[in-house]
Amino acid sequence: MHRRVAIIGGGAAAAALLGELLERQPPQTLHLDWYTGGPTPARGVAYATRSDRHLLNVRAASMGMFAGKPQGFLDFVQREEPSVAGTDFLPRRRYGDYLEAEVARALALGKVHGHDVQIVPFAADAVVPEADGVTVFRGEEGRRVDAAVLAIGALPPQPLAGVDAGALASGRYVVDPWPLLAAPPAAAPAHVAVIGLGLTAADVLLELAARWPATRFTAISRHGLLPEPHLRSTALPSGDSAELIEAMQDAPEVRRWLHLLREAIAQEEDWRSVIDSLRPHTPALWATLPPEQRRRFQRHARWAWERARHRMPPPVAEGLATLEQAGRLHRQRGHVHRVEPDGGGLRLELRPHGGGAHELLHADLVVQSVGMDFDVARTPHPLMRQLVVNRHVLPDPLGLGCQATPQGRLLHEGGAWSRLFAIGSLLRGTLWESTAMPEIRQQARAVADQLLAE
Repeated sequence: MHRRVAIIGGGAAAAALLGELLERQPPQTLHLDWYTGGPTPARGVAYATRSDRHLLNVRAASMGMFAGKPQGFLDFVQREEPSVAGTDFLPRRRYGDYLEAEVARALALGKVHGHDVQIVPFAADAVVPEADGVTVFRGEEGRRVDAAVLAIGALPPQPLAGVDAGALASGRYVVDPWPLLAAPPAAAPAHVAVIGLGLTAADVLLELAARWPATRFTAISRHGLLPEPHLRSTALPSGDSAELIEAMQDAPEVRRWLHLLREAIAQEEDWRSVIDSLRPHTPALWATLPPEQRRRFQRHARWAWERARHRMPPPVAEGLATLEQAGRLHRQRGHVHRVEPDGGGLRLELRPHGGGAHELLHADLVVQSVGMDFDVARTPHPLMRQLVVNRHVLPDPLGLGCQATPQGRLLHEGGAWSRLFAIGSLLRGTLWESTAMPEIRQQARAVADQLLAE
């Protein structure tokens, strides 16, 4: 007798769940169908880059794949390079190597435990959940499983509103920057506009600036601000954060929370320690916010939180500062209202933040780098469209993935599915913190516990 589980997704979240399941020795053996969506599972989009300029945004000591071995990544790299410190920010390609090694180890261990794993190097086309199981379709063929877990990672990026069809057809407007970074054209454009100033934009700017040393860059965002940098060394809070957490839970209102955070930061040597102390409590705090306060946070405070919470490694911050000092990078505040063809390039119409006359900007190439898309109601992703159209899952009202329980069970109109789960980015609206490895590995363990307990 065995239990059959489908894991749908080929990135780090799926790999973490696979490892959690294969490490166990449950009473029943497992048959796992892993729909990786391609021939090289585990790396996903995040860790497929081969550039040493693309660094992890979390220190090496915190990037372990498993909840029970949080320093697993550090141990992996130190076996090859003992001089690496836990506080280092390492290239993402090395984390991809670690993921692949851990998957290989898990597959070998699973075989010893009597588990059976079938790696399906294609995407699942449809998923039909029922009360006592799930059917997963690849083409016309359906396979019945006892449970399925969606670990699909980032949704495919879509053009911003206002991008003219002619701009897209010209090939000069890049919606997904990663293929461009993997193989940029040899002919360098004179001027590149980058829409966005988050961590993805930082990767784009550093890579293209190195490949095209004579190119100028204009980076556009609502406030024109880069993410804050990490400190070279870690900073711990001088006191217990329990009082701050309790005060925030007692007053679930965004304006009050900002006031409490300012008070807490005023008592610390560095504001980063306060922000970091909230990380383990963020899902519980987010759960206390009523819907109208979540909307208020999205409109007014999210940009500031993201800058403080998702910080740049020091070498990335230094590289961008060098580009600015050399006059090759200019940051501009504003909202991109329209992009359309303009001679041999593109014309961007910018609406300044706070109002005022529109500005025009010409660029030879425009790269959209606005971060991850979570909106399952509008995504072209075939599987998520099928699930949403058939009402098997419910989109989060703020466009933050799917509605789910905190334990990862996806919701439908009648309640929570008992056999359909999600981990990672699809739980953004439920947990808020749900895209980084320290959170994903906890989710993988929790979902594995549920799958094996039934």
